[in-house]
Amino acid sequence: MARSTDPLVVGRVIGDVIDMFVPSMDMAVYYGSKQVTNGCEIKPSATVDRPNVQIAGRHFDESLYTLVMTDPDAPSPSEPNMREWVHWIVTDIPGATDAGQGREILPYMGPRPPIGIHRYIFVLFKQPGPMVMMMTPQARNNFSTRAFASQNSLGLPVSAAYFNAQKEPGTRKR
Repeated sequence: MARSTDPLVVGRVIGDVIDMFVPSMDMAVYYGSKQVTNGCEIKPSATVDRPNVQIAGRHFDESLYTLVMTDPDAPSPSEPNMREWVHWIVTDIPGATDAGQGREILPYMGPRPPIGIHRYIFVLFKQPGPMVMMMTPQARNNFSTRAFASQNSLGLPVSAAYFNAQKEPGTRKR
């Protein structure tokens, strides 16, 4: 059996968070000028403000999309008993725009990994129509991207990206 070189497989995003899918949309995630590329490392201090998430598409495309951001390594990669921690949910994002044009269901919460290297996953789904009755999750811990997609008839993702982050050393006072 050949080893996969797909970074979503190698990084266990496919498996831990989502099932195998065929990407059909381009999505670009930026924290300031830094683009999220699968497996790159970004310092938590650079992720305090919500990212700019751009969705490709044609201007006449009337499709709507849902974006979910989670951390499957909470509270620690070796014991992820809070998997997944949901950081952000945005629905009704028009194609060929960015997440700022959608409806924020759960406000953005920047990464704060307490221990170890955590993966932060952005998953994009194409909606079957406007999401009028979507409920805000009761808690951020023990969220399931798969269950969320199933409950909201979102099907498989159309795009995904992830980055790694770890706790930054504190400043020492002298």
